[in-house]
Order: sequence, then C-alpha cells, then structure tokens
Amino acid sequence: MNHPTRFLSVLAALTAIALPFALERHWMDLLVLAGIHAIAGLGVSLLLGQCGILNLAQSLFFGIGAFTTAILSTHFGWPMGLDIPVGMALAGGLALLIGWPILRLNGFFLALATLAIGLIGTALMLELDDWTGGELGISGIPKLHLGTWAFDTPTRFYGLVWCVALGVLWLAANLVRGRMGLAMRAMRDAPAAAEGLAVQMHGIKVFMFVLSAGLGALAGSLYAYYLSFINHASFGVERSIMFLLIPVIAGAHSVWGVVLGALFLTFVPELLSAFGDIHRVLFGLSLVGVVCFLPNGLTGLASRAHFAALRRQPDLPAAEPKEAA
Repeated sequence: MNHPTRFLSVLAALTAIALPFALERHWMDLLVLAGIHAIAGLGVSLLLGQCGILNLAQSLFFGIGAFTTAILSTHFGWPMGLDIPVGMALAGGLALLIGWPILRLNGFFLALATLAIGLIGTALMLELDDWTGGELGISGIPKLHLGTWAFDTPTRFYGLVWCVALGVLWLAANLVRGRMGLAMRAMRDAPAAAEGLAVQMHGIKVFMFVLSAGLGALAGSLYAYYLSFINHASFGVERSIMFLLIPVIAGAHSVWGVVLGALFLTFVPELLSAFGDIHRVLFGLSLVGVVCFLPNGLTGLASRAHFAALRRQPDLPAAEPKEAA
C-alpha cells in the first residue's frame, strides 16, 4: 500500500469514528441505511462486475431476510440473532432452486427472468398476510442485542452495521483476488475460452447467485432490526433497481467501491430534497451525469485523480555512477 492510499485509509477510518459525535440523529439514520445498502449492493456488484450477470431480484432476498427476522423474533420468540443465519439459509436455498434453471439464460432474457422473480416475490409478501401482515406489515420487532449489550441507538447500530459491511467487503475482496475471481472474470470476458479451459461456468454462476442472495438476506435482517417495522412496500422492484445502481454508480468492477455507491444513493436524494418537488429531476440528472461522464464510476474518478497526482510528481534524480577503484 503506497503512502497516499495509506493516508486516505487512515483519514477515512478517523472520519468514520468521529461521525457519530458530530452528526444529528437524522444523518446517523442515513449512515446506518447506507451501510445496509452497501451489504445488499455488494451481492449485486459481485454478480454484475465479476460475472456479468444482471440481477433484478435482490429485493426479494432482502425481503426474505427481513421477514424471517420479523416473524421468528415476534411470532416465535427466537433467541436474538439466530434468525439471521436462518434468513440467509432460506434466501440461499431459494436462490439455488430458481438459479439453477434460469442462470442458463443470458443477457436480457436473464434480466427479465430475475425481474419476474422479484415481482412474484413482492406479490407473495402482500398475499401471505397471515405471515407478513399484508398491508399492515409487522411491527414491534425487538432491537438486536448481544448479551446485555443492546443496539438500541443509531450510534451503536452504526458501529454494528459498518463492522459487518467492512467484514463482508474484505471477504469478497479476497474472493475476487483468488482463483474464483480469475475464473469469474474469464467467464465474463471470454466465455468461449473459459469453457475451453474447463471452467465450470454454470456452477460458478449458481454459487455467486446464492452468495448474492445470502448478502441480501443479511442486509434485510439488519434492516428489520433497525426499523422495528417492515411491510411489503419496502421490497419492491424500486429497491432492486437501487441495489443495481450501487455498483453502476460506484464502478461495477470495484468491490470496495460499493461503499461510495451506497453513500451516493442514500445521501444525494436527501440533500437534493431541499430543492422541493424538482429534487427527483435533479437526482435523475445526477445519475445521467455519472453514467455519461464517469463510465467507470466514482472509483474510476478516484483512480484517475490518483494517477494524475503520480504524474505530477517530479522524477527522482538518477544516482551518480561510482568511480572505479
């Protein structure tokens, strides 16, 4: 790690630690939501940026995690936190069941298939009102706690969410740097060559789809614990599109970039709301501007600035040759 990168990493860590002491409740809520969005967006980013798969069903897995947490904690009184792996397992199992056949599709056909699955999931969340509460949803979800330590304030939940987010980002970055990542990039960029090299493309696609679903369910469980109330309206296609925009805005090939994408999509609409009814138009224009002028996303802009700074550095003087003895 070079000196500018190390400096920026330390600065970002210090800023993250100081934020809870400097921001009001409203902004802390947004930071918590940004961390939750980063976890769910990471699953979409791994599929899109590494495998070239467009997934529009992430809100379904997000909702599975949230409703599993809500149902097990309120209806059955499960011990705190045990519902999270159950939700991830249910989402992963469903992803395996539906991913095995549909991931044989490619391009727009696969995108339409995932969109249809997301629409079906939203409809079922509304119709299964005995479990999901229908239009009323589920309220009274208890706050998450570990032993005697309760994550009942935005500051405490902020620390929990971003620790989880950074943990899964670190694991995903290691996965992408390894042999699995190499196989995924080969499958994305040269599928014929990858098939000729005996890369198990369908198995990798299914595995990554299941992993993406698990990350979505993890984010959904944290979402339910934080808000203490959920209903089907929070898990529509609009949220899947937002999860898809996170890697697009950040730069689909960057794992750590999902943090920038999540912060952008969480804070920019809120900041633009000060302009009144026109804020949706302004937000749409900002998205168009990023896509048009930053084709590699926000991380691409950071990389260009870094390389420009390196080019401005003066060349080191050449060492003088030593005289012969």
